[in-house]
Amino acid sequence: MSWDWQVFCKNTLEGTVEATCWAKGGDQTYLEWMLQAWGWTLSVAACAWVVAIVVGGLVGTMRTLPNSPIAVRIGNAWVELFRNIPILVQLFIWYFVVPKLFPSMRQVPGFLLVVFALGFFTSARIAEQVRAGVQALPRGQRYAGMAMGFTTAQTYRYVILPMAVRIILPPLTSESMNLLKNSSVAFAVSIAELTMFAMQAQEETARGIEIYMAVTALYALSAFAVNRVFAFIERKVQIPGFIVAGGTGGGH
Repeated sequence: MSWDWQVFCKNTLEGTVEATCWAKGGDQTYLEWMLQAWGWTLSVAACAWVVAIVVGGLVGTMRTLPNSPIAVRIGNAWVELFRNIPILVQLFIWYFVVPKLFPSMRQVPGFLLVVFALGFFTSARIAEQVRAGVQALPRGQRYAGMAMGFTTAQTYRYVILPMAVRIILPPLTSESMNLLKNSSVAFAVSIAELTMFAMQAQEETARGIEIYMAVTALYALSAFAVNRVFAFIERKVQIPGFIVAGGTGGGH
């Protein structure tokens, strides 16, 4: 078996090897194509992560509100709905079914539909982590807020959520890395991301080993970067001496 890494310097139209690995004019090499696909992968993952954090944080908080049974039930329903359906099925529903049911959604770009699918799927998992983080706090945290005269919203804003976020940072790191890897399902609806590139490029060049090794390296590099970013944040926000009282939780 011989490897040919020059495949990435080949012009995708003419099949000739470009000296600089960068094509001229409107052409592109497989290297340029792969980097462009990497950009799509990162864009899908980043946008879906924002949706997941906002929705997951909101739903997770709703599930811990005291004396709000309706909000708790709505939050529970959201989590059970989105975490019990496979991500690929949810992607197809958003891409093929939703535009049929709601004509106004037909004008929404496919990129955004994929972002919604990935974001809402991940939001259910983040909501569960937020709920667990809030409930891991001692009851005294909530009582301290009440003693200060805070409203429920102020207690969450200034007392409970800042501490709960510190608790859930490790699982949130893993969830963010999973979201990045789950973005590969976008190939199923023809989003030009890394997995789609790998499938098409290996068919055109018959160099599947080199193509998939490079794509694997980019996925691993991206996930590792996410891991390092969250590790940095975790170090910056940690409070010396703060220990989670998991067994005596009751921040809810």
